[in-house]
Amino acid sequence: MGRGRLEAFSDGVLAIIITIMVLELRSPEGEGVWALLSMAPIFFSYVLSFVYVGIYWTNHHHLLQACRRVSSGVLWANLHLLFWLSLVPFATRWIGENHDAAVPTAVYGLNLLLAAVAYSILQQAIIRNDGQNSLLRKAIGRDLKGRLSLLLYALAVLAAFAAAWLAQAIYVLVALIWIIPDRRIEQALLEE
Repeated sequence: MGRGRLEAFSDGVLAIIITIMVLELRSPEGEGVWALLSMAPIFFSYVLSFVYVGIYWTNHHHLLQACRRVSSGVLWANLHLLFWLSLVPFATRWIGENHDAAVPTAVYGLNLLLAAVAYSILQQAIIRNDGQNSLLRKAIGRDLKGRLSLLLYALAVLAAFAAAWLAQAIYVLVALIWIIPDRRIEQALLEE
């Protein structure tokens, strides 16, 4: 299978995830500004999750551009990533409706953590598949940014039980770290 087919399938799944998230948004009960303001946590969780799916979409695109060959290991690693991302709408709705509760906040972070672990596994599957001269291996190096993200997610999951707002602030911080697509891969592709 070529990487174009893998990318097209993944793009379709991510588009469905975003569609499900927006369909989960309900109109406010009432007509006043206060009714709309009462939905702020739900809207914020949607925006944050939309940003996260967008981050995965852009970085996934670059990741697959660095992939020379698609193997069954790469396919399964990609499905693993899509599985965790497919749970984002569930976690988004739960944290949105219970924004100050520890368990929904921790589950949201656990979902982000497991998606990040799956992304790391996909990276390693591509590197293993492409061999010692892997363009991706050269591009990401020791992947300090990825490892920092995993650590921050784990800390945020624990922090959710002390202060939900702190965990949510960490989720925003990690999104800000990744908001610009991973330039290491772009640069490696240009140098090739």
